[in-house]
Amino acid sequence: YVLDEPSIGLHPRDNDRLIDSLKALRDQGNTLLVVEHDEDTMRAADLVLDFGPGPGVRGGEIVSSGDLNTLACNDKSLTGQFLTGKLLIPVPETRRPGNGKAIRVRGATHNNLKNIDVDIPLGKLVCVTGVSGSGKSSLINDIVVPVLRRQLHAAEDVPGEHRSIEGIEHLDKVIAIDQSPIGRTPRSNPATYVKVFDEIRSLYVELTEAKRRGYQAGRFSFNVAGGRCESCEGNGSNRLEMDFLADLWVTCPICDGKRYNHETLQVKFKDKSIADVLDMDIQQALELFENVPKIADKLRTLHDVGLDYIKLGQPSPTLSGGEAQRIKLAKELSRRSTGSTLYLLDEPTTGLHFHDIRLLLKVLQDLVDLGNTVLVIEHNLDVIRAADWLIDIGAEGGQAGGEVVFEGTPDEIVNCQQSYTGRSLAKHIAAGPIQADKSSAKKSRASKRPAGIPTPVLRVQGAVEHNLKDVSLEIPHHAMSVFCGPSGSGKSSMAMDTIYAEGQRRYVESLSSYARQFVGQMPKPRVERIEGLAPAIAIEQKSVAHNPRSTVGTVTEIYDY
Repeated sequence: YVLDEPSIGLHPRDNDRLIDSLKALRDQGNTLLVVEHDEDTMRAADLVLDFGPGPGVRGGEIVSSGDLNTLACNDKSLTGQFLTGKLLIPVPETRRPGNGKAIRVRGATHNNLKNIDVDIPLGKLVCVTGVSGSGKSSLINDIVVPVLRRQLHAAEDVPGEHRSIEGIEHLDKVIAIDQSPIGRTPRSNPATYVKVFDEIRSLYVELTEAKRRGYQAGRFSFNVAGGRCESCEGNGSNRLEMDFLADLWVTCPICDGKRYNHETLQVKFKDKSIADVLDMDIQQALELFENVPKIADKLRTLHDVGLDYIKLGQPSPTLSGGEAQRIKLAKELSRRSTGSTLYLLDEPTTGLHFHDIRLLLKVLQDLVDLGNTVLVIEHNLDVIRAADWLIDIGAEGGQAGGEVVFEGTPDEIVNCQQSYTGRSLAKHIAAGPIQADKSSAKKSRASKRPAGIPTPVLRVQGAVEHNLKDVSLEIPHHAMSVFCGPSGSGKSSMAMDTIYAEGQRRYVESLSSYARQFVGQMPKPRVERIEGLAPAIAIEQKSVAHNPRSTVGTVTEIYDY
């Protein structure tokens, strides 16, 4: 079983149940690969593989392989440094008093909300917490945001049931930053989304060689004819349709994947063509354009939200939800702040490593320091602990929820026994950092497999998918192995795009050609060899089906019985 961050969207209370389920699967003789940032899941693992040392091009290697203590003793591991407390997500010494104004929601009865009144103080970092299904999204996404959009931006959103909302006059705009994709075609990329590519093209038009040839800004766009390679229409690769097999994308033989024609590539800035710029990560581009303020300022916003590692020309469909959300945040940061803006983020820490959470929190705290209000729906205890004000909805999910359990500071909620968030936060603070014991650091714990089952391994050799740098590893069967490391370090590239993709490919190839055409196939992974691989099942958080007739009963097959 391959699970990609199963703890996403789960309250810490529910996380314990999830870990128990994973252990039960393992004890039945199955092999589990879990891509995860959650500390409790790492503690429960038989083997912890830490990818890194950094994200993107600075990652793709295995930094540590062994038990949790082995990871804690590894000074090169960013994950280990956060677990042992050498690196910390800062907690403010004092909570902001705010500006004394508030958005006051009265008589909210939408979905499971029980006619509640809530005050959202302005000028603070406010965190809305509660177990899954308690009513957080019903309150914020279905009532507060639609009302603010209607009043401030003349939108046609239909808000959920409530009596009234007061205090809207204290705001001049609301910006909701969600995790939906920034684009659905390979032509869309971070550079075009944050509008930095427009500035880069304008710079290239002003170069002497471009002026001499009479080039306009459109010459440097791969979306329009003129400067792009017409053989691949600016895609950099051509699709080969394979009957009964997965389609293949083959690098364009004319432009060699550079997207532009030969003449366009002859125009260079500091010896770099426009294709070279698109192939750079944010950090490299910052160094190249450090003396061009219009470009450097926009690139710096991407750097500030921790996206140094993504390439300027990386296709949008390959970005994760967490990366898309941070790119949207970077775009908003590049705009001038009014000091009276409400920023709403729904679980912004999804898919983020401790290091990335620290960078994200700094950006959010800076926005509040400018006089804005940041409203976050979140389960992450480090973010909850860093907030100025908490609104806890609960106590349970569904009909047993929908009430305000607690309003106050993180320092006060730990004493509220009715709040599951308060209890989890108190437990988190009491647990403290892991104590690294270098004398007993060893390779890996014996897995808790049923007696009589042999102990073979799943062996991967020479994996080079995405940013993986010729990685080879051994994963014990009948054990739970957790892949951790900074966002973009290669965890999912190994688990989903290499191991799962090959397991699924081998299984599908054993089917008849007729059956094969109905199965969605993944492309063949770039790996030398994989041994000891069983048919793989991926458990992701994507929507199971878009058909309204698909229900919880039909998906779980309970309905059949």
